[in-house]
Amino acid sequence: MREFTVPATVTVPDDARLTDMVVDNAREAPDTVSFSRRTDTGWEDITAATFATEVAAVARGLVAAGVGPGERVAIMSANRYEWTLLDYAIWTAGAAVVPIYETSSAEQVEWIIGNSGSVAVIVESATHLAIVDSVRADLPDLRHVWTIEAGAIDTLVGLGTDVSAADLEARRTAVVAEDVATVIYTSGTTGRPKGCELTHRNVLFEAKTTADGLRQMFLEGGSTLLFLPLAHIFGRMVEVGGVLNRVRLGHTADVKRLLADFATFRPTFVVSVPRVFEKVYNASKQKAHGEGKGKIFDLADRTAVAYSEALDRGKVPLGLKLKHRVMDKLVYSKLRAALGGQCDRGISGGAPLGARLGHFFRGVGITLYEGYGLTETTAGGTLNFEDAIKIGTVGRPVPGVAIRIADDGEVLLRGDFVMRGHWRNEAATAEVIDADGWFHTGDIGSLDDEGFLTITGRKKELLVTSSGKNVAPAVLEDRLRGHFLVSQCMVVGDQQPFIGCLVTIDPDAFGPWKKLKGKPEAATVAEMRDDPDLRAEIQAAVDDANKAVSRAESIRSFRILPEDFTEAGGELTPSLKLKRSVVMKEYADEVAAIYA
Repeated sequence: MREFTVPATVTVPDDARLTDMVVDNAREAPDTVSFSRRTDTGWEDITAATFATEVAAVARGLVAAGVGPGERVAIMSANRYEWTLLDYAIWTAGAAVVPIYETSSAEQVEWIIGNSGSVAVIVESATHLAIVDSVRADLPDLRHVWTIEAGAIDTLVGLGTDVSAADLEARRTAVVAEDVATVIYTSGTTGRPKGCELTHRNVLFEAKTTADGLRQMFLEGGSTLLFLPLAHIFGRMVEVGGVLNRVRLGHTADVKRLLADFATFRPTFVVSVPRVFEKVYNASKQKAHGEGKGKIFDLADRTAVAYSEALDRGKVPLGLKLKHRVMDKLVYSKLRAALGGQCDRGISGGAPLGARLGHFFRGVGITLYEGYGLTETTAGGTLNFEDAIKIGTVGRPVPGVAIRIADDGEVLLRGDFVMRGHWRNEAATAEVIDADGWFHTGDIGSLDDEGFLTITGRKKELLVTSSGKNVAPAVLEDRLRGHFLVSQCMVVGDQQPFIGCLVTIDPDAFGPWKKLKGKPEAATVAEMRDDPDLRAEIQAAVDDANKAVSRAESIRSFRILPEDFTEAGGELTPSLKLKRSVVMKEYADEVAAIYA
């Protein structure tokens, strides 16, 4: 058993609440641009004073509608300015927020609204309204449904005209740090989602601690684009951290137009899951190869990684410095321009980034601070900070957090960021939070002598081959996804004689690859899954992934699947985690073919 603790650097007073930052910003820096809101003609700036006024007006409407202190109000919407406006308005009214992914099914919506006892839900569109209406008869606590695109904000503002400023302030300040701020339902890779009760203290502790360790990122006047779903704790913490530190925030829901939004919004930092960074790298590499500049890109790739690795050693050789300078003009500057031209750092979380990708981006001039956490720990429990970074790890415990590696390798966390418990589920709470306050993450990891954590897999996802070899799928899967043609993959082999893998092809990369290889333009993955050239590409990716493990743990056989894993298809959660049990069931024949 190993344990490591970092002393706390921030405190959260007992009478603190999330809405204090909105009031403080409006009083101390009223003209600061808090948000840039997308319009038909560009980005419209919204000041701290305007935001505070709008929050109060909507909060009055919630109070007038009868939303009481501590009651739950659900939000079902894609990322947009109104999401954040409603978030803070609900908190100002003394209530708690229940986020619902905008892609959720009727069954999921019914469960979350019903289990949380939400008295109101604010949806984005008529499509979402129809989903709620289809299950409303089974939701006795639900009293109000408002639709953003049908004027929900104006309706609430109109309702609240008779609620006085004094009454609203009394409601707002009655909230204390230990009150529940939000109930977030986990994606549910198995079974029904569980609600995680996160308090105002949990969220404030996380936001303050993270910003304290990333001071150059969360500088007042900085900016970032919120494209991670605000229904997910990671995206939500970026929202709160931005408001707390007076960082300009923008919202976007369409990942397909992300690069176009970067170009016009011009963020100073980016917060994302590794898949987005992988896409940026793979798309750039593929484009360069398609334009006949593949050798230059590959040289730039190797140079960036070597340069970053040299930084870790404390000395960059002169020859490497000169080569890096040339590659910066030819390649790296174009990559930074694709992110708007001002971005020089970011946070990666939600899944392992991988050392090679981390070194590549730092070599390009965009340092990614990788972290680790769960919904139950209000996002990051560990993080690489500006003064303590070790690429390839998920960082050290954030100040005020203790980490322990149990005898079986499980990662345990303790601190003010651990949820109060699972909503209306004492048994589930007792399963993950022990009597001493340690949260059992279910992840397997290791600590080095400096306290840097490395995650090697999920406790429940460890595969045991028929010869008794324990294999952590994440090590292989993370490396395999680094190939530009690979979209998703799942390692299999539990109780089998060797390790195999299911692989899906990235739709965005498949078309350009076919053109490069002279394949029929209309050919589908299903038609080409046995194509020798395609299999050779994936075999090369498998060979590279196998370098990270022993022979006994290596992938011996793989199957290319005819379709990609998607959230709509049920194989992925909204946060892009694999539903392994679903994949195993849907593709049982493919798995059987590996071992035939």
